[in-house]
Amino acid sequence: MSKVASPDGSLEVINARRTESIDAPHIVALATKSTEALFGRVNIVNIIEKAILAVTLSNAADEILGHAAFFDFPNLPDVDEAAWEAWMSKFYDTSKCNALNTLFMHYFVSKSEYAHGCAEEIIRTAFNAVPDLHFLFLVVPHGVYPDAAVADVFKPLDKKEGVTSGPNNCVMFVCHRHNHVPVLHIRHARVEDHDDLTPIFNRHSDMLKMTYGDYFLAELIEAQNDNMQCLVAEVEGTAQGFMSISDDVNYDLLNNCFELGPFHGLRHPHPEDEEEAPKIPTPTPPPQRDEAGGSGRSSRISVSPTFSHESDGEVGQYYGELKDEDGMEDEGTVEKSGTAKTETEPKTVGSRQSSAKSSKAGSTSGEVKVRPRLSDAQMNGSCSSLLSENSQGSVAPEVLDQQQSAPPTQGSQRNVGSRDSVRVTPQAQLNVPPKYFIPTYKGSPNAFSVQLFCIDERFEMRSFDFLGKAFSLFPTMDFCIITVPHLVPEFPLLQGFVRVTPRSSSTLPQELYVFHRSGLLKDFRVRAACTSDVSGVESLVKTVDLHDNLLKDLKQFNMARRDESGTEIQAFVAESQDQIVGVAIVRREEDIEYIRSHYNIEDFIYYNHHRREDHAHLHHFALNPIFNHLSKHFLKEILRLGHKTCLYYPLYPPYTKKEIVEKHSLVGCLNNLVPVHARRQISYPLAELGDNAPSQRVLKHQEPYALNHINRKLTLEPKVTINARIVVVGASDVGISFLETLAYCPHLRFNNLTLISPHGIPGEMAPDTLRDSLLSTSHCYCQEEYSKSALRTWVNVVYGKMSAIDRKKKHVVVNGSVVVPFDHLVISTGQQYQVPCPSDADIEAGETNADLENSPDRRHTGSVPKNLFLTNDAYDSAVALYRVENGLLKTEKKVVVYGNSLDALCCVQTLTAVGVEPSQIILVQPPLAYEVTCVNNPTVEKTIADNLAAAGVTVHTNCILARFNTTDDSSEITSLDFTTNSRPLNVQCDALFPFYKKSVDYDSFKAINDACLVYDGKLVIDASFHTNDVAIRGAGTLTKFQRRYHADQWTHSNFNSKEVGISLAGEMLRLFDPTVEPQSTPGEEPLNLIPIYRSPKIQGGILPGGLHYLHVAKPSLPVPLDVHMAQSDYGRELITGEAGPDANYFRLHLNQYNTIETITCVSKQPVPASNLICLFGIHERYLNNMLSRYEEGLIKDFYNYFQQPWSMAIYHDRFPDFRDEIRELLITSPEEALEALEEKVRMVVDDEISMSKTQRRELLEAYAGTGAKRAVETRLLSFISYNYYHLPMYAKPGMV
Repeated sequence: MSKVASPDGSLEVINARRTESIDAPHIVALATKSTEALFGRVNIVNIIEKAILAVTLSNAADEILGHAAFFDFPNLPDVDEAAWEAWMSKFYDTSKCNALNTLFMHYFVSKSEYAHGCAEEIIRTAFNAVPDLHFLFLVVPHGVYPDAAVADVFKPLDKKEGVTSGPNNCVMFVCHRHNHVPVLHIRHARVEDHDDLTPIFNRHSDMLKMTYGDYFLAELIEAQNDNMQCLVAEVEGTAQGFMSISDDVNYDLLNNCFELGPFHGLRHPHPEDEEEAPKIPTPTPPPQRDEAGGSGRSSRISVSPTFSHESDGEVGQYYGELKDEDGMEDEGTVEKSGTAKTETEPKTVGSRQSSAKSSKAGSTSGEVKVRPRLSDAQMNGSCSSLLSENSQGSVAPEVLDQQQSAPPTQGSQRNVGSRDSVRVTPQAQLNVPPKYFIPTYKGSPNAFSVQLFCIDERFEMRSFDFLGKAFSLFPTMDFCIITVPHLVPEFPLLQGFVRVTPRSSSTLPQELYVFHRSGLLKDFRVRAACTSDVSGVESLVKTVDLHDNLLKDLKQFNMARRDESGTEIQAFVAESQDQIVGVAIVRREEDIEYIRSHYNIEDFIYYNHHRREDHAHLHHFALNPIFNHLSKHFLKEILRLGHKTCLYYPLYPPYTKKEIVEKHSLVGCLNNLVPVHARRQISYPLAELGDNAPSQRVLKHQEPYALNHINRKLTLEPKVTINARIVVVGASDVGISFLETLAYCPHLRFNNLTLISPHGIPGEMAPDTLRDSLLSTSHCYCQEEYSKSALRTWVNVVYGKMSAIDRKKKHVVVNGSVVVPFDHLVISTGQQYQVPCPSDADIEAGETNADLENSPDRRHTGSVPKNLFLTNDAYDSAVALYRVENGLLKTEKKVVVYGNSLDALCCVQTLTAVGVEPSQIILVQPPLAYEVTCVNNPTVEKTIADNLAAAGVTVHTNCILARFNTTDDSSEITSLDFTTNSRPLNVQCDALFPFYKKSVDYDSFKAINDACLVYDGKLVIDASFHTNDVAIRGAGTLTKFQRRYHADQWTHSNFNSKEVGISLAGEMLRLFDPTVEPQSTPGEEPLNLIPIYRSPKIQGGILPGGLHYLHVAKPSLPVPLDVHMAQSDYGRELITGEAGPDANYFRLHLNQYNTIETITCVSKQPVPASNLICLFGIHERYLNNMLSRYEEGLIKDFYNYFQQPWSMAIYHDRFPDFRDEIRELLITSPEEALEALEEKVRMVVDDEISMSKTQRRELLEAYAGTGAKRAVETRLLSFISYNYYHLPMYAKPGMV
């Protein structure tokens, strides 16, 4: 907060912030004739959209007092934005000006009475926001004189010596940093500085004072020597900042805990350095082992920061140590990188085969694999150095020469991105190296550390000024390092440092930041590449994966400036000290219409203000890590020199074809890009639409990818870095939506998001329709949504199961061996199907269900038979189908499906679809736990039963498992015994698919219970997701609310899991997001009420008979349908079609307000589920007066009705926003003196009297008379027009 004064002396408290597009009308209102004379007639929205820095000043009432927009080129139409430096140097001495330290003011307005103060404050804000900025220029046309406020800040720029006349049409004015926010004076600390510095320290924390006494600072300053120095920043004779530096560094600890390969272990090069892992010996054939024997071995660890290429370039392998407790080596593990299949190998079989081969360990193995996030790829696994063997000194040019042997260590998307592919049990015993290789460096120390740092917040943006003096005190050291606790917010000093990626095995509770002395150089220059740069680029990228493709693109650029298809290609290099330190290659974005229609890029840009040629596609980006803090400047220069405004970069899923992925290398600037949400697409009836369908640019099929983006506005907008370790246990829909919400916050960067899951992030296997249909779906996510998700970029994945929680030490133990530390833990494991436990009933005595002594819900503690297929996710489904395809087809073997859930029915259908004869399938259904069936619709239930009978599937009901009958070695089930309500049942069983009941996994329960977290049948949480430990939260079907809410029947299982995860993320963001109201501790709840969730609960699947099933319903408690319909306020149901063998059954439930509350579809044809789900919560009047049409007999088939062209807008992903806009119009009063339309409606409704014709007519007249009707129509036309690329089937005004 600052204050500005008006001429009459009154002070106004102001706030400086980034300009938003909604400020445009207020900014235009501040413009005067002199503004237009100085800056010309401009489109202010376009200025805001393309300015790299736009600042707005507002007062406490949020009234805008001033605004300025800054660009990185002059606002002269005849000066090329890419060549302004050469143009200015003709007339002015600009030897000290460059693209890194210079901006141009393109627009300035302010309230006249605060003009001087606003100008000063905006200039000060600009210099503070951009620490490297030293010059602000203003172009003044001839004959125009700047206003006094501007003239006080900007002064005419002196012409170059010998130049008599300046540019023909303008005069350049300049504003220097030293007149507003000068560089700090840094000197050695003196004891007398103690009194100035102590208040600054105490404002931040009194811990040092309490620990070391009142005079700790004076004692520290007195203790200075050659190894420890103290510096202060002096402003006007007063010490305003302090830094203590020392060469006492624990190099071995840091090297063991962090990926220091790119920094040569913070040591000088030495001939005996061990930088590469030892070669892996050729494997020898192992002795044959029983397949079931491997699952009982102790913990395995496979942590692999490095990977190598096979000769064919298609698949990389990496190995990890697998040892028994007694030290003997167990079976090795080869983890295949990449699941892309060749043309002759079907993807579906491949994904099942790879899953099945690893099923021996499955989720019960102690093996743990760690996959780091892609955004850290440039720091992971590098044993290469930034230092050449000849570079012993610390002089910057020599240090830069190291780059010839030290790459930025990026990888190809395919090889890094596919490291999470399913594990494959090898057919060879490997002499494996240690579990992970850590380079050893034996050179002399090359780093000093910042031990203590503090600065007055008024000058914190100049913290960087300390480093020049610090390096001068340690002339032989090239690196400055600083470690900070995870929960300490990133302060401005660290913005110039490079965060070093922790090793996957590290539990050190600190983050390490490194700065190289070459970062002090300010000659970092970006230019277009030329032929002479090839050798420098080759040295830079020689260890970057797919560097051949990068060099090929560079050659193509130098040769033709276009590729073979005619697409424009541009290549740029970054130089420092006349050496190549970075390279980037972009192409013109030819698929911008597809990107706009499939991704929410309009969350970041106003599309209509960018020409088609302004969009570019990033293919390669490599930058020396010591200049990593300048990567955003590199991107900004790419946009300026390439005459672009937007950059896009795709990340493909692991199973994508090689020829598609290899066009891109994994860029090192992912941290600077923002992930873009994919958009839900409309399922179009193309045959009916004909020529009115969207264009092929929108409809064409492309391989899905996660999109990353940056534009001019974002290049100088810093992200808030959050180093807190947030660990999520369980890849449930809740856990995934929670992680996705955090990862997609564009202004936040979470560095330590970790997911613990046996099979990693869902959706990483190649698409397989049969595999995905084995289980029902919640429609929270589908395969394509997973493939377009950016979670791989931002989330570290630990493959394993939680086995313990240590609340005191704040870590989770995975598979009994691997420790994962946390600051915040989210438990979202959900519930899974468990191995059913036989009741041990005496079958021979003829016991029935009523005679059982043991509960069938007990936990199974014995060994698991090999032919029992526990199926809880896509990975398990792939394993099961592989075994079925290779062991049960074309045989007489019997398959038993045990359960009465929707998953059991889907499993029966999938088994028949994969080729199992229906007569071989036995569906055994246990008694219902409640009165409600899985579909809760008698018509649908009868159809399912009829289809099962017609197909020949044997069905037994009300059966409880009594006994497994197994082979002599108990390894396989041969038959099953069940008790029923009458006599016992015995069935032959060669494969068992249990879907008895979902419950909390025993390992999760034991970890929760042993950690003394309150467990009452489920993990107990409050309305804010907190357990009894403030650092541990729970969400999903694993949890229940505390009893004080008196809502024991309501749990998260009654609600939409995706919405629950988003709500959990909203609670977590209160701790970190500066734009959200903070909450350090759980607040007291005034009312014991559980949260309200409004999204529908959805079920879907393919039922026996090949019937596609969809059920969308309001969150509610399970109540039989006939009981629900008997309620007085139920509403009514609308049904079309029949639920027979060729079903086209469609049922709608309208509540008492004629809003759709339930949708049930059963159809022989595929159901456009994504469309129909959008109908939930929609009033029937939105649907073309559906109710009256139905009553008149005009609607014979809802499937056909909802596929008619008029309905397409309802399915648009932005239609809910449009509805919100309409509601906002109706609840807002058009004038202060007039009553809002909503208030008039409420007066009628609150009287609790049915609306009379007179009242209805009065409301309609008010609706038309107040202008609300016209406003609604205008908004509707705007909605259709703006989204016309999706909705061309609608006629616009003037077309008819």
